[in-house]
Amino acid sequence: MSWIRDHIRTIPDYPIPGIQFRDVTTLFQNGRALQRLILEMADHCSDMKITRIAGIEARGFILGGALAHHLGVGFVPVRKAGKLPWKTISREYNLEYGTDTLEIHTDAVEPGDRVLIVDDLIATGGTAVAALELLRDVKAEVIGSLFVIDLPDLGGADKLRAHGCPVHCLVSYEGE
Repeated sequence: MSWIRDHIRTIPDYPIPGIQFRDVTTLFQNGRALQRLILEMADHCSDMKITRIAGIEARGFILGGALAHHLGVGFVPVRKAGKLPWKTISREYNLEYGTDTLEIHTDAVEPGDRVLIVDDLIATGGTAVAALELLRDVKAEVIGSLFVIDLPDLGGADKLRAHGCPVHCLVSYEGE
């Protein structure tokens, strides 16, 4: 899917020196490319019998919301701490440069819901693993995860697989 790479901007040394930031906003601002991306994502998960999409803040909201709409299923926002208005559960996780916390509503899913985790990128995997653990805490059946970009040198997809979560990525920036 090299066409996706054609729409992603790389910003060197952001947010810290040595990081090559993969900016998907350039993909989002192209209407045809965004539409094609959602169709590619929907095609990947058409046989999964998904009942909910869990989108990780913030770009996962854009992708997950559009995908949930396209599939006609519910959407679960996985948010930073303090952003959800109802009863929540939380999970702290490590970032490349510190720690953070994710939350979901305690009633975000029904036990046994078949949930797909969606985000723009998987790097070290801390955020995705935290989302997976939160969803499992509320008894969701997490059937997999779907990312636009994989940074395999950082090991996040492997970490998620080690937690028993299948991972699918549309493009990879290996060795970059």
